[in-house]
Amino acid sequence: MALVGCGVNRCPRMADWTPFQPWVWITILGLAAITVITRGFFFISSRDWQLPRWAERGLQYAPIAALAAVVIPEIVTDQGVLIATWQDARLFAAAAGAAWFFWRGGVLGTIVTGMAVYLPLRLGLGW
Repeated sequence: MALVGCGVNRCPRMADWTPFQPWVWITILGLAAITVITRGFFFISSRDWQLPRWAERGLQYAPIAALAAVVIPEIVTDQGVLIATWQDARLFAAAAGAAWFFWRGGVLGTIVTGMAVYLPLRLGLGW
């Protein structure tokens, strides 16, 4: 998306920006400090620190929840809008990949199966 009023070599909104302005360095240093403090918070304590069992059990599901939060919207939406037809290659590819994973397991087979369904539907039928 081009900025309104931008020419070939010059954009009026970015004309006066340089990386040597004080607010740039204040922002970078502030974000770095916040990152170090929040990530190093658990090392500051002098005694051992243990997560409660319920928190450890809940954190076991964090990777799959993050993956689902990224992948599922890509499957069921197009340009941010829910797809309105079942004739979408992504739906069939996701179903085939999930079936393979639950039947045989393994990431490589899941990817190959999903792409083996997706490509003919997308390129051959134009879904």
